[in-house]
Amino acid sequence: MVAADPSWPSVFDALANSLRSHLAGRALDIIHVGSTSVPGLDAKPVIDIDLIVADPAAEGEWLPALEQAGFVLTVREPWWHEHRMLEHDNPRANVHVFGPNAAEPWKHRIFRDHLRRDGHDRSLYAAAKKTASEESHVRGETVMDYNRRKQEVIREIYARAFASAGLT
Repeated sequence: MVAADPSWPSVFDALANSLRSHLAGRALDIIHVGSTSVPGLDAKPVIDIDLIVADPAAEGEWLPALEQAGFVLTVREPWWHEHRMLEHDNPRANVHVFGPNAAEPWKHRIFRDHLRRDGHDRSLYAAAKKTASEESHVRGETVMDYNRRKQEVIREIYARAFASAGLT
């Protein structure tokens, strides 16, 4: 993890413009999510993006253009909202591809917007991230282990975020 970087929104904008340009109208939405989308929140220096396309399973319609732009498909999970994930190295980014009916991008937005508004939960999440990062690093664990260490706090925050959004 690194200290919050005020340039992250600009980095997202450049990536989003590249995605729009290469997809030529096939991007239904491009959303900055994850910790780099929350001002003041320390994070891994990787921009997380939710990309909404008409049909993630129809990879021939969108994947070749992104591969030409330097994005690399690293995850294919058809059983989970037809999720695909691509990585980009410079700047570092994870692009999560979903269809228009997937719930996960909405959850990401609700979580992001709640953390932007709620200083207490933002601080709670920051502390959980720091502890998880330190413990995972000491033990030589994977990113999945780091994510597992944050789960309890994330679930608590999601409950409050959903309630605040009237979704309980």
